[in-house]
Amino acid sequence: MSKDKVDIFDTTLRDGEQVPGCKLDAEQKLVIAERLDELGVDIIEAGFPISSPGDFNSVHEIAKLVKNATVCGLTRAVQNDITVAADALKPAKRARIHTGIGTSDSHIQHKFNSTRDKIIERAVAAVSYAKTFVEDVEFYAEDAGRTDNVFLAKVCEAVVKAGATVLNIPDTTGYCLPEEYGLKIKYLKENVTGIHKATLSCHCHNDLGLATANSIAGVANGARQIECTINGIGERAGNTSLEEVVMILRQHPTLGLDTDINSKLLYDTSQMVSQKMGMIVQPNKAIVGANAFAHSSGIHQDGVIKNRETYEIIDPADVGVNESSIVLTARSGRAALAYRAKLVGYELTKLQLDEVYQEFLKFADNKKEILDTDIHDIITATDLNIESVL
Repeated sequence: MSKDKVDIFDTTLRDGEQVPGCKLDAEQKLVIAERLDELGVDIIEAGFPISSPGDFNSVHEIAKLVKNATVCGLTRAVQNDITVAADALKPAKRARIHTGIGTSDSHIQHKFNSTRDKIIERAVAAVSYAKTFVEDVEFYAEDAGRTDNVFLAKVCEAVVKAGATVLNIPDTTGYCLPEEYGLKIKYLKENVTGIHKATLSCHCHNDLGLATANSIAGVANGARQIECTINGIGERAGNTSLEEVVMILRQHPTLGLDTDINSKLLYDTSQMVSQKMGMIVQPNKAIVGANAFAHSSGIHQDGVIKNRETYEIIDPADVGVNESSIVLTARSGRAALAYRAKLVGYELTKLQLDEVYQEFLKFADNKKEILDTDIHDIITATDLNIESVL
């Protein structure tokens, strides 16, 4: 079955870098940008050029460096923002200006002290001006998640007519439920005149832990771009996780969707971003966490040793992890102990294993995890005189 492509728009260097304490210097940004290009990201949002001279220079240097991906710069619906972004993006082989404005009643009233009609005017003016610099213009309707669908469709229709090539529908506050967000995308797909001229894009935040689910609901209902970050980093609780959406689409072929991401680079890229940003990846993080392919329960270990697929839906090698990890703890069984003992050179018979296992439990009750060196000590503590062949 042929699959529709979903573009991956990575905003690690823009939205991801807004995390307190995760500021990157120019050299670090270039290293990450080069890796994102190698990873197969379609669009790299390199920064917000108007925000500082440093951000301008980073976007400019990334635009010169990137060979394959489109390089994108963020702006507000402000003419000078757009002018500066266009200047920063001049060296790019493929450039995109990402401009927009808040569309929810909350933003219109409290942030802009404006009206719906004036917001549409500003949106159209921003897109029209950006089109004088680049062909590829993405419009974001900030707080689209809490924007009335009828008005949101009206805004989208106006900016598509003005030349927007991508419509970003952000769940800025992470408020939407997946069904709600999916239906919002479906509504726009069915009610915006000229929608065939633009790509609908999902930009979801994780305030309620639903960013990935919302993004998948979005593409299932017609969006064809997902905006995400490595490790799901970003404002507050973070953004949609790149590695999660990529592997969900790959593991669920019935969706008929896929990306061009080289998944074998996911783990290494995760580690690179974690190290350069000084932001630890939580051990239970899906796909790239230290425990994502680790098993410590005896029942799970026995199943994985017999057939990996009993408890793993992803081959670790597919995301760049060498192998599954059988972690020895007090909850481990004989199968796991025999497996790990064999790796360090001990081929135990059933009777030997029974005796070694009792000694193992004594050690395991006093340690969080049994290491390879401990296995030698455990076997030595018995009277079996078994020697390692390694």
